[in-house]
Amino acid sequence: MSEPLYITILWHMHQPYYKDPLKGEYALPWTYLHAVKDYYDMAAIVAETYGAKAVFNLVPSLLEQIGDYAAGSARDPFLVRGEMAPSDMGDDDRLFVLENFFSANRQRMIEPHKRYLELLYLAGDGDRSKTGERLRHFKEQDLLDLQVWFFLTWTGEVARRHYPGLQELIRKGRNFTPEDKALLFDTHREILRQIIPLYRRLHLEGKAELAVSPYYHPILPLLCDIKSAQVAMPRATLPAAGFRHPEDARSQVEQGIAYFRETFGFAPAGMWPSEGSVSDEALAIMADCGLRWGASDDAVLARSIHGGLGHGKEALYHPHLFRSGERELTLFFREHALSDLIGFTYSQWSPERAVRDFIARLKEVRHHAPRSRVVPIILDGENAWEYYPDNGYQFLSQLYAALADAPGLEPATFSEVLARGPAQRTLDHIHPGSWINANYGIWVGHPEENLGWDYLQRARQAAASRSPGVAAMLSRQGDAPAAGDETARLICKSLYAAEGSDWFWWYGDDHFSPHSDRFDALFRNHLINVYRLLGLDIPRELFEPIKKRSVAGLIREPAALITPTINGQISDYFEWLAAGLYDLSKQASAMHAAESLLQSFFYGFDRKALYFRIDGVKSLDKSLTGADRLALHLILDREYRLVMALDGEEGPLEAKTGGDWHPLEISCRWKIRRICELRIPLEAVAPEPGSKIFGYLTLTRAADEIGRWPTDAPLLLSYAGPDIELENWLI
Repeated sequence: MSEPLYITILWHMHQPYYKDPLKGEYALPWTYLHAVKDYYDMAAIVAETYGAKAVFNLVPSLLEQIGDYAAGSARDPFLVRGEMAPSDMGDDDRLFVLENFFSANRQRMIEPHKRYLELLYLAGDGDRSKTGERLRHFKEQDLLDLQVWFFLTWTGEVARRHYPGLQELIRKGRNFTPEDKALLFDTHREILRQIIPLYRRLHLEGKAELAVSPYYHPILPLLCDIKSAQVAMPRATLPAAGFRHPEDARSQVEQGIAYFRETFGFAPAGMWPSEGSVSDEALAIMADCGLRWGASDDAVLARSIHGGLGHGKEALYHPHLFRSGERELTLFFREHALSDLIGFTYSQWSPERAVRDFIARLKEVRHHAPRSRVVPIILDGENAWEYYPDNGYQFLSQLYAALADAPGLEPATFSEVLARGPAQRTLDHIHPGSWINANYGIWVGHPEENLGWDYLQRARQAAASRSPGVAAMLSRQGDAPAAGDETARLICKSLYAAEGSDWFWWYGDDHFSPHSDRFDALFRNHLINVYRLLGLDIPRELFEPIKKRSVAGLIREPAALITPTINGQISDYFEWLAAGLYDLSKQASAMHAAESLLQSFFYGFDRKALYFRIDGVKSLDKSLTGADRLALHLILDREYRLVMALDGEEGPLEAKTGGDWHPLEISCRWKIRRICELRIPLEAVAPEPGSKIFGYLTLTRAADEIGRWPTDAPLLLSYAGPDIELENWLI
């Protein structure tokens, strides 16, 4: 019998270090909320499903935060307001609850619960500009129901099944009592206390392998030498101060392993380096610290071997032995396409269809690359599930069962794959890159990111030069701090926390979040804490935000050519990553019926067409009716429009002449599902490279315009032309 094709699923569990070193409290609640919704559920599903097996990669700074919450020692303003009696609330407390306690996926976490949706409507249906005036409509019972529903909807499906009291709260639905709320929070505390022991038990039982990341989730290659970014991005502008501290990279790895061992009682065999970021120097450190395996992305492997991945991508489906002198480390590479199907596509499918499709694709791998040994599936372990029905419970349960039953396929951990035969292929050099575009463009190169690195380097230099204790700790490369030098330990803790990847993720224009100012403040507070502990004057620039707000909702302009699939859903993380982006919540319509309908607007182009994407506050196919017409208007030499119906997919572009609209003999495509995506051939409007296109959106219902974005001046859309990739190095 031939060797089976091993299927290894690695769930990467990570949240930023939200604990503010100045206030001693948590700036955002996502560790707590994902703990009771996802970190418990993900382990519990594996525990209760026959044949299930997975690798859980746990970031030490996340484990530290879970332990803080489990011990009841975490100070979190969200929990304080959640447990506070409405009768004790001042106006600021009440406003905090209304502004924050609808922070949940509308389709999957709010709309299924009648009372929660009713409260959302009462608060203004997501229009934050109306929150203050709606405050007077909320009675004490409404506030109590909102407190319960926010934390109840952020409770995992398996947790609800395991605790009958939670099921009773869902059944009750409204008019909750203080005792109901106390039961909810008591149950959460019990769930939090179970999480780490549950993962330890899964490892000991052989149903899971536990792996680790560097302590504060830094981009290791950038700590080793920030100039490594220029290998994949030769045109990148790097921070003026430079950054080369491989000793920090080693310390992050060693401290991560030490905390993992202290938490679970054994040392990890493997590591998912933060964001799959690798370089020769970073891998050598990982091997030197005793790790036996690591992982990155298939695009990194494709750039590391002559001839790429080969026919059927067969090179991807094998472990590779990385050698650096005497040091060795086995590497696995993420099957990008299959991983992203779970992360971005299957949430909109029925569980049965999604699992059938996934198993069929694995069988195709076995057929087209018959010598394949392992398919590594690697993705976030928490972020996808709010888009799935029942927090992904049915999909994951069926997926694990199907993998266990499929002939020729066998679930296995990475350590089990290695135990059944060592890696036969070798790598003497790795392309320096991450899972995103096989480079580090998300974390360095943009002026905001570079400024962050400069501030970090200056704070580190100040600490090393002014404190012998800090200098000794940094040079000892992660050894335990000298006895009694608690100040030096805290200074290093703030420096290492500031090296985390998450702050740089939100700098620049690659991503945007309503909480980006909180991430910015947390980063600067870690550096402020360094100067405060040193007894030095705090540089004035650290009191100024690094993250700049763009006017009129502009987040970024296009950075590269894009060719997205027009299917009305987010099928790939990279599809729209290089597109221009506007935040439409800053461009709200003045018409009441459509005030909170649209959220963001993406635009880009390739050599043949213009592409646009419109995101709603909730799924557009549930927001629009059959009578609605969503129209994109473009203004160049004259005005054009494309009128789109929910049940259509193709139609003519229209041009305005003499006040009337006339169809052109050029057909455009669109699809409205979860989002709206559309394609307009370039020949239809023929823009010149470097020209400016103006655009706006309208929504009509029964021939009446009920929404317009923006309400005043149109959006400015830059068209650089096909040479855009010669002008921009950053995606």
